Amino acid sequence: MPALDDESLMRMALQLAELGRGQTSPNPLVGCVIVKDGEIIGQGAHLRAGTPHAEVHALRMAGERAAGATVYVTLEPCSHYGRTPPCADALVAAGVRRVVIAAEDPDPRVSGRGVARLRAAGIEVVSGVLAEEAQRQNEGFRSRILRGRPQVVWKCAATLDGYIAAETGHSQYVTGASSRALVQELRRQHAAIAVGIGTALADDPRLTVRSGPATPARQPLRVVFDSRLRLPVSARMLREPGRTLVVTTAEAAATDGARRLRDAGAEIAPVAAGPDGRVDLAVAVQRLADEGINEVLVEGGSTLVSALLKRRLVDKVIYFIAPKLLGGGIPALTGLGPRTMADAVPLEVERVTTHGTDLCLWARPRYEGEMEDVHGSD
Repeated sequence: MPALDDESLMRMALQLAELGRGQTSPNPLVGCVIVKDGEIIGQGAHLRAGTPHAEVHALRMAGERAAGATVYVTLEPCSHYGRTPPCADALVAAGVRRVVIAAEDPDPRVSGRGVARLRAAGIEVVSGVLAEEAQRQNEGFRSRILRGRPQVVWKCAATLDGYIAAETGHSQYVTGASSRALVQELRRQHAAIAVGIGTALADDPRLTVRSGPATPARQPLRVVFDSRLRLPVSARMLREPGRTLVVTTAEAAATDGARRLRDAGAEIAPVAAGPDGRVDLAVAVQRLADEGINEVLVEGGSTLVSALLKRRLVDKVIYFIAPKLLGGGIPALTGLGPRTMADAVPLEVERVTTHGTDLCLWARPRYEGEMEDVHGSD
């Protein structure tokens, strides 16, 4: 068996961190591997907010053998008291000899302090191993900390000619079973799922994870952008487990309609209105950050997504293309209004995958003059 070097062991830690995908908000994804004398003696991942962190799980597995060991952790160990005690202190108490870190924690409560705590205790610290991969893994967390808003991911399923539903509004189903199964997994991986009121009224979606290897411990937060509170109290999502957050204007939040929705189980989140009298989307996504949401999966509709794109609030695009032609119907986007091709929003394509007979484009919008990169260096 070949010797395990720092990069290969850190890659194992990154894989472990993925076990908590969609369940750790507002916390980041973190994985940890402990090695001594060439043997892995402890492994752990942060699985859900409020539960032990990755380092604690790994230390418990290693037991007394952790003394003198090397620890590989994907994010700088925390140095503050939150829902759980500081992991940096736990590593010091265990007597580890060396700690290898992928990325510094951008949270100002931690940033640099975890490393300083370890070094002050005489522990050798190596930082920056697979840093880019680690930063990309926690894009949503980094977005919330550095930009004050979650990462916004637009998921769309459309025909080859760009329609998400027929003229009647019928949309079940644009894509095949394989693509729909992947959508369930995407829901599982995101802390929140959002739609506009048009989609909520047309489809009456449940916005839950309903299939996969296991029911998630925590269903994604369901979010409806509804400036005039048109969501009916009979909406199916209000009868599902978990939370439903209706984002509306402060004026609408003071009406009897808001009271009725609260009585039906919804939570009302009033935010400022824009010049058009509708919810200011930039403020709305900041409100989701206040809820501790690191990433939100936007599933429609065309009006909401177009408005998000206009405000440069879409960070990633996951676009399913079904080999079907409608020749008319409800388009995936509406109202962007570019006058020339030069005005189009360019996408940086990361990969193209196939699911049954469907294609899926994974891409990132590249807005003009954009400089910020939440998975780059701090």
